[in-house]
Amino acid sequence: MGLSPRRNVMSISPAAAERVRGLLSGAPADAGLRVSVEKGGCAGMSYKMEIGAARPGDEVVEEEEGARVIVDAKAVLFLLGSRMDVKTTKFSSTFVFENPNETSACGCGESVALTPAAQTFHTD
Repeated sequence: MGLSPRRNVMSISPAAAERVRGLLSGAPADAGLRVSVEKGGCAGMSYKMEIGAARPGDEVVEEEEGARVIVDAKAVLFLLGSRMDVKTTKFSSTFVFENPNETSACGCGESVALTPAAQTFHTD
């Protein structure tokens, strides 16, 4: 019996993939949208995004046609099972995360409380 096929840390909606491709146009070939979490805000943590290259230990999620999202190694357990999407209103467009590890969020929507996912290893 072999190992189960590896799944991505998180999934990316078609709308988010399109937005990521737009952000990466003109960026170096090894660049992606780096997603991390950092302490801050009234709920305890916030999502951080920047254009950059993968670092050792990072997880790379590649969607079709160049939508490359890099999950910071320190954020993997906080983002495991998440879905990245785009929320568009009349006046703005922003990335949003449907995150099963989110235990609460602040009223202003700028920060969240996250609990790391349990590490489990499957061997079939």
